[in-house]
Amino acid sequence: MDFYSAAATDAGTRRKENQDNLYVEQFVTEQGKIAFAVLCDGMGGMEHGEIASEMLVSAFYQWAKDALRGEPRLPLEEDTIRRQWTEAVAAQNEAIRTRGKEMGCVMGTTVTALLLTESRYYILNIGDSRAYELRTEVRQLTEDHTVLADEVRLGNISPEQARNAPMNHVLTRCVGIDPEVRPDFFAGDTKAGTVYMLCSDGFRHCVTEAEMLEALMPRNQQYITWLKEANEFLISLNKARGETDNISVAAIYTGQ
Repeated sequence: MDFYSAAATDAGTRRKENQDNLYVEQFVTEQGKIAFAVLCDGMGGMEHGEIASEMLVSAFYQWAKDALRGEPRLPLEEDTIRRQWTEAVAAQNEAIRTRGKEMGCVMGTTVTALLLTESRYYILNIGDSRAYELRTEVRQLTEDHTVLADEVRLGNISPEQARNAPMNHVLTRCVGIDPEVRPDFFAGDTKAGTVYMLCSDGFRHCVTEAEMLEALMPRNQQYITWLKEANEFLISLNKARGETDNISVAAIYTGQ
């Protein structure tokens, strides 16, 4: 199985700074071909969210460099990945809190990380950035950590009501705020002919899942070009419809 990837980010129509950070890369290892991506959305309501998101992306970049380039020291098994990622998040949670105290401010960020092997995928998530699987339909692979998402899960409001409700971006979990943070971890089978996508919340406010699917599913064999053009198209569509948040996306296509 081959992997093809493209990523894009934009400050949006109103904000001067882009507090999103992301990284995506492919590797050839003793365990086969692997694709890795991580996306962090610095909290725009707080100071220096871009520092928090950069610190966390850098930590995952270092993990990928150590674990995936050359010969991995440990087999890339689910328990190993979960443990190493959880440890990386815990370390950066403390580092971001310390950096914020030194700067006299509070910093926070979301994180969604994705590792694709030729047989399995692994995802870590904290906050409201998301991972999706796009095939014949769109499937959200992560769960949002927001007040309204909790209300939906409890059955107190419908997804449609939550989508249009005020304060629909209030997070219940992020990295850098509380002394401890608990990530969600998901795993499943990698499917050929599928797009796996990470995005910040600004990417999905003003476009529908049907529009994501229509744009991102390749129609020819120029996969990387197609993904790049689709990412830029969807970002432009968000901005044209008035999206003011930072907008970021990383898409990986699993070739047949």
